[in-house]
Amino acid sequence: MTKNNQLFFIFKRLVDIVSSITLLILFSPIMLITAVLIKITSPGPVIFKQKRVGRNQTFLMYKFRSMYIGDNDEFLKTKYPELWEKYKKLDWKLPMNEDPRITKIGKYIRAASIDEMPQFINVLKGEMSLVGPRAYRDEELKENYQKYPQARKHIDIIRTAKPGITGLWQVSGRNDVNFQQRAELDAKYISQQSIVQDILIIFKTPFAMISRW
Repeated sequence: MTKNNQLFFIFKRLVDIVSSITLLILFSPIMLITAVLIKITSPGPVIFKQKRVGRNQTFLMYKFRSMYIGDNDEFLKTKYPELWEKYKKLDWKLPMNEDPRITKIGKYIRAASIDEMPQFINVLKGEMSLVGPRAYRDEELKENYQKYPQARKHIDIIRTAKPGITGLWQVSGRNDVNFQQRAELDAKYISQQSIVQDILIIFKTPFAMISRW
């Protein structure tokens, strides 16, 4: 690692620590209201934890629970086989109005990206960064390793990096890009990481979120 790279990662970590603490404090009223609404509208924990891949290891990523409790993938696979096939075909996602696993409050917090706010805890812990590639599930990467042979080199690069709450692909089309395009953008970000690029992505993120509404 060069001296410039070392300085970049030191600066990036400092930004992550300061930003995550600031944003957790700033968004604490919204997070508190969200937690209460989740608790009173459906049974189960407020926080959903799921294994994700980052820097060649797995960690538990935190999100506000937006689905009913249980093995949601198995539920979709057994109860709605047609939607399961569509789920896989659409690179492990479904339109919210078609997904029977999502709670009523879950649709709103997903649309506003409020469900992702607990990830600032992951950032503070050093498991994630404010900006980086998407936090993929290991099975998702393995599935797409076979599905998209052209993306294998990108997947190998993605596995080596710390995931981010936002990233290049989120501000370049968000859900409108398929996995191969997404992986290419994530790998491109990792290969060209810089302070300027991170700042641009952070400033573009609110506009990308607003465009979802």
